[in-house]
Amino acid sequence: MKITIIYDNCLARAGLKKGWGFSALIEAENTPLLLFDTGDNGASLLYNMEQLGIDPDRIGIIVISHAHGDHTGGLTDILEVNSHARVYLPASISVRNTGIDVVAVSQPVNISESVISTGELKRIEQSLAIKTARGIVVVTGCSHPGVGEILDAASRYGTLYGIIGGFHGFNDFHRLNGLSLICPCHCTQHTREIEDMFPEQYTACGAGLTLEI
Repeated sequence: MKITIIYDNCLARAGLKKGWGFSALIEAENTPLLLFDTGDNGASLLYNMEQLGIDPDRIGIIVISHAHGDHTGGLTDILEVNSHARVYLPASISVRNTGIDVVAVSQPVNISESVISTGELKRIEQSLAIKTARGIVVVTGCSHPGVGEILDAASRYGTLYGIIGGFHGFNDFHRLNGLSLICPCHCTQHTREIEDMFPEQYTACGAGLTLEI
């Protein structure tokens, strides 16, 4: 499984554009190319994709974690160049009949053999549980339902290996014990504390970061 951070507040690779938001490309076994969230600016998102050699037309699945603009800002731009991707939206997001293939997510759903949505936890946000040879990798948007609740939901599908994404104000750090990969991104407020507590497991996030698991 491979994850490429396309959009983030920080940069891991020179020449890309950063912004307040998050987006990641997920390449998982037996799964079409999956775009998780779209940042807050479509032009910057598409620019970064071009610089990273990502063809937006090859994306087969788009998952939006929650309705905030820093995660949905580039969706319209992506759909202008890719009208065939299946879009998984939290059920709380109302969608007009646009002709796009939309799946409204409230309960957990198998997106593919390897990728499972946690469902819209607390009617706020969905995250992903991705099956890998090392265990379950969790991908979050902002973790509004709580990192602990997201980890609990993902743990139903196997032993947890790691978590990647925004943690917001999460500070119940012991909930990260036992994880082999901790990559706080975007809106995480306590990045330094997490790095200090988990120096071996910690990976700094930023647009251009590639993780192969």
